[in-house]
Amino acid sequence: MPSPQSYPLPAKIPLSCALEGKALLTTPTFNKGSAFTATERETFALEGLLPSTIQTLDQQVQRAHGQYNASGTDIAKNAFLTSLKAQNEVLYYALLARNVKEMLPVVYTPTEGEAIEKYSSMFRRADGCFLNVLEKEKVERLLAEWGGEDEVDYIVVSDGEEILGIGDQGVGGIGISIAKLVLMTLCGGLHPNRTLPVVLDCGTNNSDLLNDELYLGLHQPRVRGKDYDDFLDTFVQAVRKLFPKATLHFEDFGLGNARRLLGKYRPEMACFNDDIQGTAVVTMAAITAAAWVTKTEVRDLRVLVYGAGTAGMGIADQFRDSVIEGGKSKEEAVKQIWLVDKQGLLLDSSSTLTPAQKTYACADSDFTSVDTKDLTSLVRAIKPHVLIGTSTHPNAFTESVVKEMSTHVPRPIILPLSNPTRLHEARPSDLLTWTDGGALVATGSPFPPVTLEKTGKTYDIAECNNATAFPGIGLGAVLSRANRVSDKMLLAAIRAIAEHAPALKDPDAPLLPDVADVRNVSKDVACAVIRCAVEEGLARVAGIPEGEEGEGGLKMWVGMQMWEPEYRPLKKVKPEESSRAAKGELGVGRRG
Repeated sequence: MPSPQSYPLPAKIPLSCALEGKALLTTPTFNKGSAFTATERETFALEGLLPSTIQTLDQQVQRAHGQYNASGTDIAKNAFLTSLKAQNEVLYYALLARNVKEMLPVVYTPTEGEAIEKYSSMFRRADGCFLNVLEKEKVERLLAEWGGEDEVDYIVVSDGEEILGIGDQGVGGIGISIAKLVLMTLCGGLHPNRTLPVVLDCGTNNSDLLNDELYLGLHQPRVRGKDYDDFLDTFVQAVRKLFPKATLHFEDFGLGNARRLLGKYRPEMACFNDDIQGTAVVTMAAITAAAWVTKTEVRDLRVLVYGAGTAGMGIADQFRDSVIEGGKSKEEAVKQIWLVDKQGLLLDSSSTLTPAQKTYACADSDFTSVDTKDLTSLVRAIKPHVLIGTSTHPNAFTESVVKEMSTHVPRPIILPLSNPTRLHEARPSDLLTWTDGGALVATGSPFPPVTLEKTGKTYDIAECNNATAFPGIGLGAVLSRANRVSDKMLLAAIRAIAEHAPALKDPDAPLLPDVADVRNVSKDVACAVIRCAVEEGLARVAGIPEGEEGEGGLKMWVGMQMWEPEYRPLKKVKPEESSRAAKGELGVGRRG
């Protein structure tokens, strides 16, 4: 086995620690609670500060799970987990890792959306970096407090304008930055003390927040135009200067800014937008798996996207790129994609289209005899193989729509992706009933298995959960120190996820891997991304293994750098000779 020095971010060696006593017990990176060994208690001045019984991590998880279950409602469980994370990071992630399917909806969608809505009223302890548009001159100094250029790997930033289908949440957007980084660690193995959640407080247009005296953000309407752009650019340039090796992840920006900002900064640095690219990658993985199941070429599919916002446009672009990869021209690929928004099918004559939407606008003359605002009529005219919902228009995929689709396609691919659950375009039970089990379905939120009354057959429902995509992409970008996240990296990630689809072994099984297997999926996605980074000359790390499997191969190289929720031995070091990591100052804002 290669020595630990072969791995830029080793995750299996002892941790240097300069803290002791209560300072150690209140630092979540190092705290082990009742699991500190007798030697550690003596070495780090913990004797008398802990009960005498020494317990294992498994025992601690058992107790924490009981406390979690006793919390009652999902929002109370979310608050319990938030508190646990602030006390003991290893225990927090160990609890989540052992109960991924049970707890993912609590730490992420849909419960995290409620927690963000209630951010100010539930506030107890600040976490993350808060930057506001009225103090642009402080941005670089405040970011610098979080570490040096080799101490921050991944940054998630939101301006809180379009959160999880619930809209403008202002400063509560810090919650989505934190939640995404939890998934980066839980699912992708990023070191939690080397990540940075940020919210850009630009005001809010949410009248409920503006009228709430407990609201913690700026009590003013959102800043727009040049002042907003200057603030964003100040932030991005500070990130590039202070953390040149880090990947920047944009999250839940409004429709008017998300694509624009990604387009502006993507050529300059390693950056990623999960709403656009992550959603598109996991959706395209589901479509790819479905194409393999139906023995159809992706390049030949017709796709109708219902909802031409940030997510819908990202999916359209990713499908276009996949068709181009299959050998067709951009012009040919675009003609296989139809977009429907509030005004109906996007047409050349539409006066409110964004530049990105205009790419997919259809000629009016092709639809003169079609009601372009009626989804059933559009399905009849277009005959799509794939129907995707990103509209937040509940129950839009009616029985009429689905049965019309089934008359043209033996196994229609139907993906109602809007979340939270109440905003889904259709329920899986209805889709499978209306198609006699023929539909290939994946949803944007978790749904229970469906048993058809007619046949008695039970179908597990695939979830188009971005957690199977962005953690692996981010891990690959971090470990290769890629200076950009390229289109080829995203295409490689799609294939890696699709190859894990249970449907490849059973055509009635889910189109996407279960979230319980997400760590393995993330490792394969990271390997695919790293290979692309090396091939394209974008990697900035030397010594990346060329081989894939076996001792010394790429998979081992990735795995040895993935942080695991397990207690590592602590090595005592002197404060005056220690790093910021040893002082517990990474992942927390400490003036240095």
